[in-house]
Amino acid sequence: FLPLEAPPGPSLRASSRFGLPAGCTPLIKADRLAERLGLGEVWVKNDAANPTHSFKDRVVSVASARARELGFDVLACASTGNLANAVAAQAAALGLESYVFIPSDLEEQKILATGVYGTNLVKVRGNYDDVNRLCTELSGEKDGWAFVNVNMRPYYAEGSKTIAYEVAEQLGWQTPDRVVAPIA
Repeated sequence: FLPLEAPPGPSLRASSRFGLPAGCTPLIKADRLAERLGLGEVWVKNDAANPTHSFKDRVVSVASARARELGFDVLACASTGNLANAVAAQAAALGLESYVFIPSDLEEQKILATGVYGTNLVKVRGNYDDVNRLCTELSGEKDGWAFVNVNMRPYYAEGSKTIAYEVAEQLGWQTPDRVVAPIA
C-alpha cells in the first residue's frame, strides 16, 4: 500500500539499514472506557509504543525510506517537538546527517530530547510559520536534503495512513464504526 520501491517487511524491521521499527503498535481493548461511555466496544491504538513515543515515527519512516530511494543523504524538518525527535532518531538509525529547524524560543526540554540523537539543531528567530517558510526556501536550494514535511510531504502523508491499515488488520479487516484521532 505504500509508495516505496522496496518497503521493508516484518523480517527486516530490526535491521538498522531500514531505520527504526515504527508502526505495528498495540491496539488495546478498553472495556472500562467503553462501559463508562456507554458504548459496546472501544479500542485504543497506542502509538506511544513507537521508538520516540509518537505517531510521527510513522510519517518519518515512510518519508525517509522514499528519500533514500530518491538519493537524498540528509534528513531535515521544521518542528516544535515530536517530528524533530522522529527525524533525528531515524537519521541516527540510518547513519544519515540531519538538520532540525526549530523556533529559537522552543522549550529546553524539547531541545534536549531531540539533541540526544546528534542532529544539527538550527534555532530560527520567529514562530513555527517562520521556521517552515525558511525550510520551504531551503528545500529548493539544498540538493540532497529531504525535508520530511516539505519536499517529502506526499510520502509523509502516506506514512500517516499506516495507522488506518494497522487498525483494520488488527480488527480482522473489519473497519470500526467510528474513529477518534487526536493529532498534533
